Amino acid sequence: MARNSKIKTTLKVIVVTVLTIVALLLIFNRQVSYWFIKSYQPKITRNAVAKAKPKKADYDFSKVKSLGVQQAVEARSQSDSIQLAGQILIPPIGIHLPIGLGVSNTTLALAAGTMRADQKMGTGNYPLAGHHMVDPNVLFGPLYAKARTGQLIYITDMKTVYEYRIYKRQFIAATDVNVINQTKRKIITLITCDATGAGRLMIRGRYLKNYPLKRANPKIKRALNGPVNS
Repeated sequence: MARNSKIKTTLKVIVVTVLTIVALLLIFNRQVSYWFIKSYQPKITRNAVAKAKPKKADYDFSKVKSLGVQQAVEARSQSDSIQLAGQILIPPIGIHLPIGLGVSNTTLALAAGTMRADQKMGTGNYPLAGHHMVDPNVLFGPLYAKARTGQLIYITDMKTVYEYRIYKRQFIAATDVNVINQTKRKIITLITCDATGAGRLMIRGRYLKNYPLKRANPKIKRALNGPVNS
């Protein structure tokens, strides 16, 4: 009898513990998601970028799911599958993210994703997608909350820095997929969801110049040589 009572007590403790953990996850769902996202700070090197294969990435945006704690945890556990293409840095609004090839759920849960297999930094239209989070400091959340015309955007493949200046902030329909098409003009196009999730916010930057990473402004060089998601 004493043994059975002890087993029942142990089971009750386990059940209460599990329920407590589940309750805490439900209460702090967003905070847990953000922690997993921001904990992804890969070492982005020239070699890592050189190994990336654009044609093997997934560019089907229709498969992208909303980002919750389960998706964030799964993505973090599969982060080695992300093909790194470089970094994006927008100092005035606090964006500093890895750029991953494609728009798979894993890639977009932890990085900004390229939207075409043929896109190249500094050439034509370079579109990137990212999740709009409630927290204005996570993923592309800062675009919605803080992006303004005139701000500078930096992207790099860890060899060269490409500099753009924001000239357009526009809300578009989710069906306006032509905005990612190639253009003769050198521009960068950043896409994220609007506040409703039904539409999209588009930020566009005009190409200014490029230069070797080693010759970048000291603050920019230090940031791009440091951890992303910081």
